[in-house]
Amino acid sequence: MTPEAVVLDIGNVLIEWNPERFYDARIGPARREALFAEVDLAGMNLAIDAGARFRETIYALAGQHPAWAAEIRLWHDNWIDMASPPIAASVALLRALRARGVPVFALSNFGIHSFAVAQSEYDFLNEFDQLYVSGQLGVIKPDPRIYEIVEARCGVAPGRLLFTDDRAENIAVAQTRGWQVHHFTGPRGWAQALVGTGLLTKGEAGL
Repeated sequence: MTPEAVVLDIGNVLIEWNPERFYDARIGPARREALFAEVDLAGMNLAIDAGARFRETIYALAGQHPAWAAEIRLWHDNWIDMASPPIAASVALLRALRARGVPVFALSNFGIHSFAVAQSEYDFLNEFDQLYVSGQLGVIKPDPRIYEIVEARCGVAPGRLLFTDDRAENIAVAQTRGWQVHHFTGPRGWAQALVGTGLLTKGEAGL
């Protein structure tokens, strides 16, 4: 069945997201490993993705860990350097789909304020037909409720949605709801999937 609309994750699909790489470049792998072992940066980021305030949440955690305060604040102060670079081939596929008239939605775990920063930096994040951002919705993937919200609001039957995400657990929940899915491991495989479903030609997909 040819999909009617495409649903894209953002982190590691359209924009590279690798905090470890960011910190390795600034403080070295050994100190980064110590930082990540001592401070729950992943939990902090999940809270932001669920709707907590961006700067306030990060700076509060920095206050709780004075030995690492400067490093923790980098998560806010140099955040766009962490959420980079864009994955150019994936952006090209997004635009190819829209040029064909295929509706493209975003479904991403992203904070309210950090997403606004990303939109100001990356113009393609303003090109979606519909946006489903976890911070704005108050629920994060892979909680089934976020998929229910998409289904209720988008106007497309679950079986006609094609969803790609780099995390297998997010793909698995969508699949149980009847969505068509593709586990994103790189833009070439995604391009092949789009051709395979009939949404793009090989030329349009850059193959």
